[in-house]
Amino acid sequence: MHMLCARDIASQVGSGTLSAVDLIRYLVKRIAAINPYLGAMVDVDFDGALAQAEQADQLAAAGSRLPLLGVPFTVKDNLWVGQRSATCGSKLFADFIAPQDSWSVARLKAAGAICIGITNCSEFGCKGVTANLVHGVTRNPWRLDLTPGGSSGGAVASVAAGFSPIALGTDAGGSTRRPAAHTGLIGFKCTSGLIPNPWGFDEPCRDMGSIGVLARDVLDCAAMMDVLAGYDPRDPLSHPLPTEMTSPSAFTRAVINAPDKSLRIAWSHDLGCGFAVDNDVASEMQLAVAQLREAGWKIDDASPHWSDDVISFPYAVRQQAELAKLFGTEWHDDPAQFDPIIAAQIRSGLAIKATELADVMFRRHRAREQLTAFFERYDLLLCPTVPVEPWSCDSLAPSAIGGQGAGPRDHAVFTPLFNVCDVPALSVPCGFGAHGLPVALQIVGPRYTDMRVLQFGAEIEHLLSRDFNAPMMHTDLCE
Repeated sequence: MHMLCARDIASQVGSGTLSAVDLIRYLVKRIAAINPYLGAMVDVDFDGALAQAEQADQLAAAGSRLPLLGVPFTVKDNLWVGQRSATCGSKLFADFIAPQDSWSVARLKAAGAICIGITNCSEFGCKGVTANLVHGVTRNPWRLDLTPGGSSGGAVASVAAGFSPIALGTDAGGSTRRPAAHTGLIGFKCTSGLIPNPWGFDEPCRDMGSIGVLARDVLDCAAMMDVLAGYDPRDPLSHPLPTEMTSPSAFTRAVINAPDKSLRIAWSHDLGCGFAVDNDVASEMQLAVAQLREAGWKIDDASPHWSDDVISFPYAVRQQAELAKLFGTEWHDDPAQFDPIIAAQIRSGLAIKATELADVMFRRHRAREQLTAFFERYDLLLCPTVPVEPWSCDSLAPSAIGGQGAGPRDHAVFTPLFNVCDVPALSVPCGFGAHGLPVALQIVGPRYTDMRVLQFGAEIEHLLSRDFNAPMMHTDLCE
């Protein structure tokens, strides 16, 4: 049952051929068997999930056809599930109980989906691996000695291990897309504000963040977007939906239909920034692009023209300054409460000047202008999601990329610019590196072209037709 996609679960629960209660009992047993080795789930709400499953079966018997009826999902620990623990991976919130569901959680539940539990994340979502002082380390279902990346590492590990077909993460710089790439999943960051997030934890770089959508295929991602895309004036980033997104199942219908062959598509191996990529990873992406070209897609080698100050965009400045504002007092009182990496960010943030923050904002405006100019010539941009295969759980980052020494964030360079520019970006697995681990292409479009981005992701999925399930997915470990 753990191999079922979300739409098949909803169909079978709705028709009565699958009991949501039986599914939840099975998945909880699977989680109990595997999660102690994986560290993906930090809270499994068996009683709550069972009650939701009983309600789903009752609704099905009464003829309900809610779009996600009976579909289990997990929630990243920096979002809220009402009356459950929410720690944001921090000792500061070790005893915090969420007063209500986050907007996206409530939306999925209203569509019939069942929250089965909460997944691990890095502290405040501010590291590229998933480990914290509250819940420990999350490991990659492909190989338990490797990281799934971060900060939505628990979310991707839960889906890739067969705990649920879909998951909610967050993405303020790639925290959904990069872990998805490291685990063979679909990871989507929508146009800024398309999924409202009007309440919850205060967090750094909130205006660059999105609710992250995770699934095993693009159609399930689209089914989630059909439910999650909306407008809520309580979120200042939210906005009324474009007309084409307001009809029922708009995202699913877009993905089912073939994309327009006249699309102007660009491929960039380094985003025009000189970013390093491992040779084996680059080769797999080049092969995928070649397959697309052989299938008749016209794809130019082209990159956005970024000014030097955008190429060197100081992402850390805002994150560090806002962490310092939010938690500087607590850090000063007791630095041991914090992950040493986060403590160092707070310490750096306390020294940042207002003029540095102003400079970041002006650079962001220029980045938006430059990407907008690129999208006047192209409809879609393809580029890497990550430049490396996943690395050891014992390391913060890979030590080398592309045969060169790598800094602590060089593995994360291909995703943040699209948060800066507020545009939709999708990670789709496209091949395997030298160690047999998944690598992924990133598809990026102008603002509000979310459906086109997903549609082309489904085209890549269809043309490549490869199995990107983690090895443990092919074994029923509950037998």
